Amino acid sequence: MASFSIKMDISKESMDEIDNASELENLKKVEAALFVSGRFMTMQELVALTDVNPILLKKILEDLQDKYKDSGVEVVNNDSLWKMDVSQNYSYLVNKLATGEAEFSKAEQETLAIIAYKQPIKQSIIIKIRGNKAYDHVKKFVDMGLIIKKKQGHTYEINLSDSFHDYFHVDSHEGN
Repeated sequence: MASFSIKMDISKESMDEIDNASELENLKKVEAALFVSGRFMTMQELVALTDVNPILLKKILEDLQDKYKDSGVEVVNNDSLWKMDVSQNYSYLVNKLATGEAEFSKAEQETLAIIAYKQPIKQSIIIKIRGNKAYDHVKKFVDMGLIIKKKQGHTYEINLSDSFHDYFHVDSHEGN
């Protein structure tokens, strides 16, 4: 009889582990859905997207509100609509980005995109494509460690650095 109760305890522990893993997985699905959506979502939308039981979903949303209560983001409930948003204390940061104060100007982004797509590429070709402002762009990218510039005749050969791949979270072998 004693061996039977031990087996029951092991089974109960195993079931608890499965339940905990399932709850954590559901929490992560809901969290990801809120993060990516960028808008208010109804309970029905969240259920359809995550396949989480509505009763569990309500508890998960409350748990996520608690989890993010004192952070830079928050889970907002507005009349049964849910969304993940930047905390009011840090909304000024988002407003800076939304008004165009991004790290790279549109022109710099275009120059960097050409380098990334065509590398290795001669600086003289970049200048022909992008104009004289590209000299400033290349200097900025070198200073940031995003590109490597090697003298080649009267110009430079430009390649992406490992730091570029780390910075933009891309595999250095993608597309090759």
